[in-house]
Amino acid sequence: MWRIFLVFILSFIGTTQVCSSQDSLFITKTESPSISIKKDPRLDLLIKKQIQINEETSRNARRLEKGYRLLVISTTLRDEALAAKTKVYTAFPELKAYLFHQSPYYKVKVGNFKERKEADTYQRRLELLFPKGVFVINDIIEVKLKLPGEEEAPDQE
Repeated sequence: MWRIFLVFILSFIGTTQVCSSQDSLFITKTESPSISIKKDPRLDLLIKKQIQINEETSRNARRLEKGYRLLVISTTLRDEALAAKTKVYTAFPELKAYLFHQSPYYKVKVGNFKERKEADTYQRRLELLFPKGVFVINDIIEVKLKLPGEEEAPDQE
Protein backbone atom coordinates (compact mmCIF):
# COMPACT_ATOMS: atom_id res chain seq x y z
CA MET A 1 0.00 0.00 0.00
CA TRP A 2 2.74 2.44 0.93
CA ARG A 3 4.54 1.69 -2.35
CA ILE A 4 1.48 2.70 -4.34
CA PHE A 5 1.23 5.90 -2.33
CA LEU A 6 4.93 6.64 -2.86
CA VAL A 7 4.64 6.05 -6.62
CA PHE A 8 1.60 8.34 -6.73
CA ILE A 9 3.40 11.13 -4.87
CA LEU A 10 6.53 10.84 -7.01
CA SER A 11 4.56 10.83 -10.25
CA PHE A 12 2.55 13.84 -9.05
CA ILE A 13 5.69 15.74 -8.15
CA GLY A 14 7.39 14.71 -11.38
CA THR A 15 4.52 16.02 -13.51
CA THR A 16 3.96 19.19 -11.54
CA GLN A 17 5.82 22.31 -12.43
CA VAL A 18 5.78 25.07 -9.84
CA CYS A 19 7.62 28.15 -11.00
CA SER A 20 7.35 31.83 -10.32
CA SER A 21 9.80 34.65 -10.70
CA GLN A 22 8.61 36.17 -7.41
CA ASP A 23 9.05 32.97 -5.35
CA SER A 24 12.34 32.45 -3.60
CA LEU A 25 12.02 28.64 -3.69
CA PHE A 26 10.61 26.75 -6.65
CA ILE A 27 10.56 23.29 -8.16
CA THR A 28 10.97 22.58 -11.87
CA LYS A 29 10.48 19.43 -13.93
CA THR A 30 13.57 18.19 -15.68
CA GLU A 31 13.99 15.68 -18.51
CA SER A 32 15.47 13.10 -16.15
CA PRO A 33 13.28 11.49 -13.47
CA SER A 34 14.65 13.78 -10.78
CA ILE A 35 13.52 16.99 -9.16
CA SER A 36 15.52 20.17 -9.21
CA ILE A 37 15.04 22.62 -6.36
CA LYS A 38 16.44 26.10 -6.80
CA LYS A 39 16.84 28.38 -3.82
CA ASP A 40 17.20 32.12 -3.94
CA PRO A 41 20.74 32.95 -2.69
CA ARG A 42 19.31 35.81 -0.63
CA LEU A 43 17.85 33.22 1.76
CA ASP A 44 21.37 32.16 2.79
CA LEU A 45 22.26 35.79 3.46
CA LEU A 46 19.16 36.22 5.62
CA ILE A 47 19.95 33.07 7.59
CA LYS A 48 23.55 34.17 8.21
CA LYS A 49 22.38 37.62 9.29
CA GLN A 50 19.84 36.13 11.73
CA ILE A 51 22.49 33.82 13.22
CA GLN A 52 24.79 36.81 13.74
CA ILE A 53 22.02 38.83 15.39
CA ASN A 54 21.07 35.94 17.70
CA GLU A 55 24.68 35.43 18.79
CA GLU A 56 25.27 39.11 19.51
CA THR A 57 22.06 39.67 21.44
CA SER A 58 22.33 36.55 23.57
CA ARG A 59 26.02 37.09 24.29
CA ASN A 60 25.54 40.71 25.30
CA ALA A 61 22.25 40.23 27.14
CA ARG A 62 23.30 37.93 29.96
CA ARG A 63 25.74 35.41 31.18
CA LEU A 64 25.23 32.43 33.47
CA GLU A 65 27.38 31.52 36.46
CA LYS A 66 27.17 29.78 39.81
CA GLY A 67 25.47 31.69 42.59
CA TYR A 68 22.53 31.61 44.96
CA ARG A 69 18.77 31.96 44.83
CA LEU A 70 16.09 31.87 47.48
CA LEU A 71 13.52 29.07 47.36
CA VAL A 72 10.33 30.77 48.51
CA ILE A 73 7.75 28.05 47.94
CA SER A 74 7.45 24.50 46.66
CA THR A 75 3.85 23.43 46.15
CA THR A 76 1.66 21.23 43.97
CA LEU A 77 -0.78 24.11 43.44
CA ARG A 78 0.02 26.38 40.50
CA ASP A 79 -2.19 29.21 41.76
CA GLU A 80 -0.41 29.20 45.11
CA ALA A 81 2.97 29.45 43.35
CA LEU A 82 1.75 32.32 41.14
CA ALA A 83 0.42 34.14 44.22
CA ALA A 84 3.81 33.77 45.91
CA LYS A 85 5.60 35.11 42.83
CA THR A 86 3.24 38.11 42.74
CA LYS A 87 3.80 38.72 46.45
CA VAL A 88 7.57 38.79 45.89
CA TYR A 89 7.27 41.21 42.95
CA THR A 90 5.02 43.48 44.99
CA ALA A 91 7.24 43.58 48.08
CA PHE A 92 10.63 43.40 46.34
CA PRO A 93 10.42 44.82 42.80
CA GLU A 94 14.22 44.84 42.52
CA LEU A 95 14.35 41.02 42.71
CA LYS A 96 13.59 38.74 39.80
CA ALA A 97 11.30 35.80 40.60
CA TYR A 98 11.32 32.54 38.66
CA LEU A 99 8.52 29.97 38.51
CA PHE A 100 9.71 26.43 37.75
CA HIS A 101 7.62 23.32 37.26
CA GLN A 102 9.15 19.98 38.20
CA SER A 103 6.19 17.65 38.14
CA PRO A 104 4.23 17.59 40.42
CA TYR A 105 5.77 20.61 42.14
CA TYR A 106 5.78 24.31 41.30
CA LYS A 107 8.77 26.13 42.77
CA VAL A 108 9.31 29.85 43.07
CA LYS A 109 12.94 30.94 43.27
CA VAL A 110 13.98 34.54 43.80
CA GLY A 111 17.04 36.63 42.98
CA ASN A 112 20.42 36.29 41.31
CA PHE A 113 22.93 36.53 44.15
CA LYS A 114 26.67 36.16 43.58
CA GLU A 115 27.46 36.11 47.30
CA ARG A 116 25.81 34.03 50.03
CA LYS A 117 25.82 37.10 52.28
CA GLU A 118 23.48 38.97 49.91
CA ALA A 119 21.13 35.99 49.79
CA ASP A 120 21.08 35.73 53.60
CA THR A 121 20.07 39.39 53.91
CA TYR A 122 17.07 38.94 51.61
CA GLN A 123 16.24 35.59 53.21
CA ARG A 124 15.55 37.25 56.56
CA ARG A 125 13.35 39.89 54.90
CA LEU A 126 11.40 37.35 52.82
CA GLU A 127 10.75 35.13 55.85
CA LEU A 128 8.43 37.87 57.13
CA LEU A 129 6.22 37.31 54.05
CA PHE A 130 6.62 33.52 53.94
CA PRO A 131 6.55 32.13 57.49
CA LYS A 132 6.84 28.50 56.31
CA GLY A 133 10.47 29.22 55.44
CA VAL A 134 12.72 30.64 52.77
CA PHE A 135 15.81 28.64 51.85
CA VAL A 136 19.10 29.71 50.28
CA ILE A 137 20.00 27.30 47.47
CA ASN A 138 22.92 26.95 45.08
CA ASP A 139 21.78 27.66 41.54
CA ILE A 140 22.93 28.89 38.15
CA ILE A 141 22.16 32.61 38.07
CA GLU A 142 21.91 35.27 35.38
CA VAL A 143 24.62 37.91 35.55
CA LYS A 144 24.24 41.07 33.53
CA LEU A 145 27.32 42.04 31.60
CA LYS A 146 28.52 45.56 32.18
CA LEU A 147 28.83 47.73 29.11
CA PRO A 148 31.91 49.96 28.80
CA GLY A 149 31.43 53.10 30.87
CA GLU A 150 28.83 51.59 33.24
CA GLU A 151 29.48 51.80 36.93
CA GLU A 152 29.11 48.73 39.10
CA ALA A 153 25.73 48.92 40.76
CA PRO A 154 24.24 46.33 43.13
CA ASP A 155 21.63 44.84 40.80
CA GLN A 156 19.69 41.78 41.93
CA GLU A 157 17.89 41.05 38.67
